[in-house]
Amino acid sequence: MKNTYKTLKTNILKKSIVLLFLSGFSFTGCESFLETDLPNSQLITATVFDNRTTAEAALTDIYSKMRDSGLMTGKTTGISNQLGNYTDELVFYGNSTTSTFAFYNNNLIGSNAQVAEIWNSSFKQIYAANALLEAVQGSGSLTIADKAQLKGEALFIRALIHFYLSNIFGDIPYCDTSDYLKNSRISRLSPEIISEKITNDLLAALELLPYSDISKERVRPNKFAAHALLSRIYLYDKKWTQAAEHADAVIKNSSVYYLTPNSETVFLKQSSATIWQFMPSVNGKNTDEGTTFYFSKVPPPQSALNPELVNEFTAGDLRKKHWILSLSGGGVTYYRANKYKQFSNTSSSLEYSIVFRLAEQYLIRAEANANLGHLDSALEDLNRIRLNAGLQVSSAVSKEEILSAILHERKLELFTEFGHRFFDLKRSGSISQVLAEKKIGWSKNDVIWPIPETELLLNPNLLPQNEGY
Repeated sequence: MKNTYKTLKTNILKKSIVLLFLSGFSFTGCESFLETDLPNSQLITATVFDNRTTAEAALTDIYSKMRDSGLMTGKTTGISNQLGNYTDELVFYGNSTTSTFAFYNNNLIGSNAQVAEIWNSSFKQIYAANALLEAVQGSGSLTIADKAQLKGEALFIRALIHFYLSNIFGDIPYCDTSDYLKNSRISRLSPEIISEKITNDLLAALELLPYSDISKERVRPNKFAAHALLSRIYLYDKKWTQAAEHADAVIKNSSVYYLTPNSETVFLKQSSATIWQFMPSVNGKNTDEGTTFYFSKVPPPQSALNPELVNEFTAGDLRKKHWILSLSGGGVTYYRANKYKQFSNTSSSLEYSIVFRLAEQYLIRAEANANLGHLDSALEDLNRIRLNAGLQVSSAVSKEEILSAILHERKLELFTEFGHRFFDLKRSGSISQVLAEKKIGWSKNDVIWPIPETELLLNPNLLPQNEGY
């Protein structure tokens, strides 16, 4: 079976029971399940997993939700846009009544509807992954191989979403069950404990997921997607040896994953540097990112790249040539993030939303090796990215210079991709120092977002609210 969203969506329509499984819950967040009517929908979960087709349809529906809503969507409401505005990647030119304005001015409050939507959508997706895990475990029809695949992907999803939530909100609940009574009373855990739990999820997923790409279009995570996420988690946790080892596992699979020699093709759907990506909802549609960052008239109706970021690219950098487009008017030049070049439908989809790609793995291994004192290896990986961008090798020599050069390279390589700039500033401890000089509304409390007030009212165990909110 060709595992595409289009095929699986058709299966969902044919098997309405799958829709009941995934959408029959009228919940508003992980801790809000006490408000839901569960029995009718939960009684049918075993039937959903009578065969591989319906089980995969249920799984793929989670991916479509991740693509279309919550923190990972490429729409203006997702973190690629909101965290770009929240930090110093983007300048907002739009209307002050839009949701992005509060992010750009670092003026979030507990009642912010967009913050609540990100929280709620994320926990809905985690809940669906947990329900899938439990149903797969209890299925008497699926093969051992199919169970392993489905469980591995569900664990990967659960870990990935918890990872982002923890790095954005700080202390958060860790949800590993679909038991609504337990979830309605759940408490928050520290980022350190969350990291331990999601690491365990991913190590389990690593044992279950296949080596190969069963979708043939890199839209289903395999072992190497799990390695990629583990390398990032270990990097953030300053576990340098493990970070290097997991990045190395991806990089060494060079017959499958390799850097494209042309920066212009990095974000095409068939890019050899892609580890995992979201397929559009229908053939011919391209990415929401392409639409979000697109503008053809100036001043931009929403956001544009910060000129300070653009000016940090040196002459001859192919990324500036292929990933940034300038438009001028009224004596002012504005810069469009142009990684995804398709902003409307085409006869067939040309670009998918890339979640993990190989360049990050080189930069993770470089940073880990630099911290381990393996400076030659760190420089080799750093220069691999620079040479691929058409630049000369780095002049950095000391450990401190190399680490600074790597973080700078991450800034240029990963801009407007799932909040990397925010997370890099935060984990390096420089976020307030850097952003206080650039953002009028910046406060030291802005390193984490507020917990939605609606969730605190529903579940007092989530108190206290984050400091400053």
